[in-house]
Amino acid sequence: MLQSLMMQMPLLISSLIEHADRHHGDSEIVSRRVEGDIHRTTYHELHRRSRRLANALAELGIDQGDRVATVAWNGYRHMELYYAVSGAGSVLHTINPRLLAEQIAWIVNHAEDRAVFFDLTFLPVIQSIAPLCKTVRHWVALADRDRMPVATMEGANGVLCYEDLISAQTDQFTWPEFDENAASSLCYTSGTTGHPKGVLYGHRSTILHTLASALPDALNLSARDVILPVVPMFHVNAWGLPYIAAMVGAKLVFPGPFLDGKSLHELLESEKVTFSAGVPTVWQSLLTYTEANNLKFSTMNRTVIGGSACPPAMIQLFQQKYGVQVLHAWGMTEMSPLGTACTFKHKHAAWSPAERAPVQSKQGRALYGVDMKIVDDDGVDLPWDGIAFGNLLVRGPWVVRDYYKSGEGSPLVDDKQNKQWFPTGDVSNIDADGYMQITDRSKDVIKSGGEWISSIEIENIAVSHPAVAMAACIAAAHPKWDERPLLVVVKKPGASVTRDDVLAHYAGKVARWQVPDDVVFVEALPLGATGKILKTKLREQFRVHRLPGA
Repeated sequence: MLQSLMMQMPLLISSLIEHADRHHGDSEIVSRRVEGDIHRTTYHELHRRSRRLANALAELGIDQGDRVATVAWNGYRHMELYYAVSGAGSVLHTINPRLLAEQIAWIVNHAEDRAVFFDLTFLPVIQSIAPLCKTVRHWVALADRDRMPVATMEGANGVLCYEDLISAQTDQFTWPEFDENAASSLCYTSGTTGHPKGVLYGHRSTILHTLASALPDALNLSARDVILPVVPMFHVNAWGLPYIAAMVGAKLVFPGPFLDGKSLHELLESEKVTFSAGVPTVWQSLLTYTEANNLKFSTMNRTVIGGSACPPAMIQLFQQKYGVQVLHAWGMTEMSPLGTACTFKHKHAAWSPAERAPVQSKQGRALYGVDMKIVDDDGVDLPWDGIAFGNLLVRGPWVVRDYYKSGEGSPLVDDKQNKQWFPTGDVSNIDADGYMQITDRSKDVIKSGGEWISSIEIENIAVSHPAVAMAACIAAAHPKWDERPLLVVVKKPGASVTRDDVLAHYAGKVARWQVPDDVVFVEALPLGATGKILKTKLREQFRVHRLPGA
C-alpha cells in the first residue's frame, strides 16, 4: 500500500495551549476564586504558568505516567494543571469531591496518585483521607502563601503552597513529544453501586474528541464565544470545554464553587457569557432565581444541557421566555464524554417551533467518530424507526476499551461482524434521521404487567406542571402488575398542588395504564456527586410504599 507523504506530528494536549498562546494569547480567562474575588488572566499567561508548573512537577519527582490528582473547583489553577500535568507526560486524575471521603481515599489508592492538588474548600476532606492514602508524596494547596492553612495532616509531609511552587520555577520548558496514545487523564465513574471505575483517556482520543465537539453540528464554539462551564472540571473533563476553548480561542469564565442561581446569573451578565453548559438540576436553580426576580439573560444565547435527560418544559422556558437556544446532548464518562448533540438538519429550517420541539427533546445525532446502534436482549440489531427501543451500544476512538486496573476483563461486546461495542446501559430508540432518544436507563425502566413504561417520559410530563420543580419516577412493587410507577415530586417554592392535580395533568399525554399509581411530595430529591437524581436511594426509601388499591 502506498504510504502518505504527510508530516507525522503526534496529537498531544500540549499543542492546544501552545496554539491558544500563539494565536489567542490575549483572550481572557476569568475565575471566581474560592476566596470570593475575581481573577483575570490570559492564555499567554496561563501557558507561561503551566510551563512553570511542569518544572515544579519535575522537581517534586513526578515522572511521565505518574498520576497527579486534583480535588478542585473550576478555575484558572485547575486549568493550569490540566495542561501542565498532561503536557509533561504525567496523568491528570480529576477527583469528584462530592463523593464520600471513603470513596475518594479508595480512588486515590487505586490510581496510586503521587501528588494531590486541592482547593482550600476541601481541606477537611483532605485531612480525613491523608492517613489512608499510601502512595501520595505531596499534598499541594491551590492557594497564595497568605491563605495557606496552618493545620497539619497526619501521614502527610506537610502541605505545599501552589503559588510558592510556581514562583520558584522558570517558565523555560519545552513540552516533550511522545506517543499520542499515551495516557493523558483519568476520571472515575460516580460509583452509585460498588466501587467507582477508572476511565483512562489518551492524548489522541482527547484531541479527536475536542475537534469533533467544537464542530458546528456539535457544540458550535468559536473565538467569538464567551464560555462558562458550569459542568465541573473534576467530572469528565468539564465535557471537554477547557480543551475546546483553547483550541478555538474562546474567552473562558469559571464559576468556582459558587453555583447558586444568583451567583451564576451575576457572572453570566457581568462577563457577557454567550454559551454555558450544565446538568438540568443546576439550570433549575438558575431558572428559579431568574423567574423569582424577573430577570433576563442579555448575552447568553445558547446552553448545552446533558448529564441526564432535559425536560421539554425546561427547553421551552429557556427558549420562549429567555431567548436561549438549548442544545440537548448525551455522553458518558466512558465516552470522554460527548456522544451525540441535538442540532437540526436543513429540512428542519422550514418547520415551526412546535414541529421542531419533539426533535429537540431527543439526545441528538452521533458526532463523527461515534457509531451507535440499538439491539434487543439477544444482541439482534433493531430498526431505526423511532419506535423500536433497545439497548444502546457505541464505539469510537474516544470510547473506553477497558476500565483502569479493573481486573474484570473488557466490558465490550462483539457483534456478528466481529466489531466491538460498549454497552451504555441506556435503553433508546433511533429514528430514520439518526436522532437518538434515551427512553430510560436499563435499571430504571418500569415493567408493569409485561409492558415497559419509560420513567423519563413520566418525569418530563410531571415537570411540565406549573407547580412542579423536580420529579422522579421509580418502580413500586404491585401484587398484580409486578411493578407500577410511583412519582416523587418537589413542589416549586410557594406552590400549592395535590396528588390528584398532578395525576390529572397526565390526561391525554400518555396511555391510562402508564399514569403513575401514586404521587409522594418531598422537600428535596437525593442528588449524586454529578447532580443526577439518585433513584437507588429513592427505591430504598420507598421500598415498602403501599400503592393505592394494591
